[in-house]
Amino acid sequence: ENAENMYFFSDLALTLNEPEDRVAPTDSRLRPDQRLMESGRWDEANVEKQRLEEKQRAVRRRREAEAVEALEEGKDYEGYIPLWFERKVDDVTGELICVYKGGYWEAKDKQDWSMCPDIF
Repeated sequence: ENAENMYFFSDLALTLNEPEDRVAPTDSRLRPDQRLMESGRWDEANVEKQRLEEKQRAVRRRREAEAVEALEEGKDYEGYIPLWFERKVDDVTGELICVYKGGYWEAKDKQDWSMCPDIF
């Protein structure tokens, strides 16, 4: 019902982006540009999106510089390591997959997000 006003999305698709309490500060539903866009504040959302993208670029440049510095010093550089997933090769397909390694639900129960990077 009323699908033409909801971009013909299903009820499920419309609710996937609903805010939820007590989630990690890195949860994509907390993206400030997205929240602004959904409230119809398009100009502010665009400015915020540009700020977030530049912040991401700066982090990437810093990591790349750290990798170069480690290489020059003959040290290993691990780079970014996801908090709750690890990359593994699928035994059946041979493809690289991400497998949950634990920790998220425990952090959520404790509301301890101190390990999360500041991405917004």
